[in-house]
Order: sequence, then C-alpha cells, then structure tokens
Amino acid sequence: MDTPAAPRDSLRSPAWTPRIFILNDHEPVRRGLSDLLENDGFAIAGESGSAAEARHLIPLLEPDLAVLDDRLPDGTGIEVCRDLRATAPGVRCLILTSWDEPHAVRAAVLAGASGYVLKQVGDNTQLVNAIRSAAAGSSLLRPGVRERIAESLYAASSASWLDSLTEKERNVLAFMARGLTNRQIGQELMLPDEQVSACVSSVLQKLGFRRRSQLIPVPIPPAWELLH
Repeated sequence: MDTPAAPRDSLRSPAWTPRIFILNDHEPVRRGLSDLLENDGFAIAGESGSAAEARHLIPLLEPDLAVLDDRLPDGTGIEVCRDLRATAPGVRCLILTSWDEPHAVRAAVLAGASGYVLKQVGDNTQLVNAIRSAAAGSSLLRPGVRERIAESLYAASSASWLDSLTEKERNVLAFMARGLTNRQIGQELMLPDEQVSACVSSVLQKLGFRRRSQLIPVPIPPAWELLH
C-alpha cells in the first residue's frame, strides 16, 4: 500500500494522485473510507487505529494528507496533528470530528490543521471534496478564522493564575500556547529536554490539567505578557 511520495510540485499536474493516511480506531470505518477514496482516484499511503502508531508511521510514509479522527483510545487526532508539525511539517492534516462546537474547532485550528469536517451519515461528496482540497494544499478555513480564534483566546482573559507560575514556567507556557512541541520549546529557550518536560508537567499540574491538549480552550494572555 505504501508508494513513493509524490514531489510537492506535482500538485499542479493533472496526473497527480493524492496520497492519504487514515487514522481511525474502527476498522470498518477505515476500510470504508479507504475504499471510498481509492474509488475516487486517491492512493492510500497507510492507515492506523492508534495515535501512537500514527505518530510513528506518518513521518515515514510522508502522505500528502493525514485524515485524523478526533477521538481515539490513546489520544486524539488533534494531538497527533500538533506533533506532526514538528516531525512531518510537510504533511497536511484534516480532522474528522463529531462535535460542531467552538472549542473543538478552535483546538483543530490551533493544532495547525488545514480544516475540520463533521462526520455525517449519508452523502460522502462533501467529505471527498474536503479531502481533495486539503491534500492539494487548500485551507478549508474561511479567511481570518485562525487570527480571530487566536485573538479570542486572549480577549478578556484574567492572568491572576499566572502568579503561581515561575518565570521559567511562564516562558514555557507562552510557547505551549502557540502549539510548539517540547523539543521546539527547548530549542527556543535553549533548555534541555528534561527541563522542558518538567516545566510542562508542572504547568499542567498547577493549572489543574492532565494533558497539554486541555490548554487549548483556556484563555491565555499573549506571549509578550507571559515573557515579561
């Protein structure tokens, strides 16, 4: 099923075949989507039912687009999308979600997804068109959506809870809020991985969270307020 990655400039060629990776923990759903896409001229680069396996496979297979389910037994498609920004920045991501709610949309956008599509029973035309557009490099978001979502996170926010964070933790949080991975944060702040991991864990504990993905719906002041 694995085929060589198409050159990026081949996106302009009529003969280009989009290569898709499917992440969904339900095998019948994966099989159905795979058949649907292959019948419509796509190539399936790979598939998985686990977030951990997808994180390993996608950078190796280098598909044009990863279609990621929003909820998985060992994580979320949004978390996988965020990690791929560091490990496979050339791979675009499309989130399949059951939740048409502001926080779900916001999380997908801030994770760097090209778009999000609601799971619907029935006509698959919208899904296929969305996958084709995202694979070709088009954003499925209306102009200005990313900017408005980022601004909404900061508007009318109270920074009183920042008092519990050390200066180093505030620095780390500023980059967490931008969606950077631990490794990227370490590079920005010139900190070893173990210090970054310890700071991330401490920040989450102080804010009452178990996973960093839970930070997304929380209003966080702009980075300059955290860094100064």
